[in-house]
Amino acid sequence: MFAVYAAEFSSDDPLSGLVVGERPDPVAPDGWTTVTVRAASLNHHDLWSLRGVGLKQESLPMILGCDAAGLDEDGNEVVVHAVISDPSWRGDETLDPRRSLLSERHQGTFADKVVVPRGNVVPKPASLSFEEAACLPTAWLTAYRMLFTQGGLKAGDTVLVQGAGGGVATALITLGRAAGLKVLATSRDEAKRARALEIGAHDVFESGARLPVKVDAVMETVGRATWSHSIRSLRPGGKIVISGTTSGPQLDDAELTRIFFLQLQVVGSTMGTRAELASLVTMLDATGTRPLLDRVLPMTEAREGFAAMAGGDVFGKVVLTR
Repeated sequence: MFAVYAAEFSSDDPLSGLVVGERPDPVAPDGWTTVTVRAASLNHHDLWSLRGVGLKQESLPMILGCDAAGLDEDGNEVVVHAVISDPSWRGDETLDPRRSLLSERHQGTFADKVVVPRGNVVPKPASLSFEEAACLPTAWLTAYRMLFTQGGLKAGDTVLVQGAGGGVATALITLGRAAGLKVLATSRDEAKRARALEIGAHDVFESGARLPVKVDAVMETVGRATWSHSIRSLRPGGKIVISGTTSGPQLDDAELTRIFFLQLQVVGSTMGTRAELASLVTMLDATGTRPLLDRVLPMTEAREGFAAMAGGDVFGKVVLTR
């Protein structure tokens, strides 16, 4: 079958190990199902895999991709949940110490077919296209869990989204606005600030700029470059929810004095559960809210999408179709 896969690692030139070619058809073990992929979306996880982060040499060649929407064995339209938990695990899949994502220990979604546990498929409503649905399992699910599960935010609360532009940040802005939050966003890029306003932010600011108000929560995916600004933007008792460190995890100042004096909460967040994915799908179906697509490419042109993501030249999600 056709597939986009990692054949080798390179920290300096990750795209050098990317291959667009053929791989054997997957075989579904007991309790698993085969999904025919119609659309899949790129994540930074795919670039990290090409650098050898989270993926072992002995696992190569590995088909990349965590997210997909397609047809199950009965022809039903489905969305694939990317978190693979241990068969014995019960409860929140994201807390399973043995969990993995598709394309880590199991072949990924950038292919004609992918096999997943039967419990990892969620019905796709007709109102969502395959391209839109393929954006949900990683970036949009991460944003949903950050805002509503870990952040505990409700209509009327004020939230700051750092680093508008990437898949998670654009999802945070769009979902926050749909849920009745007052959404503020930052970016170093003037064009990205303008786009953030277009997709739902109430106000935008240059990175590091002092805000006119203190916020109830900050959604942090940038890390070192924005950490101090995030902490200083919170009201007393406010909460910072962190799901990534794209600028690096080594902080110049962790702001510990401010955290304990103002009784701030620092909460980690990773991916989301199948139940949360189902709730996210229902929310989009009911509200008409839709993922922002940066570009849609045939899977044969996957290298173009990877290059755009590596260069930071995206606003929203890059989607590959079959």
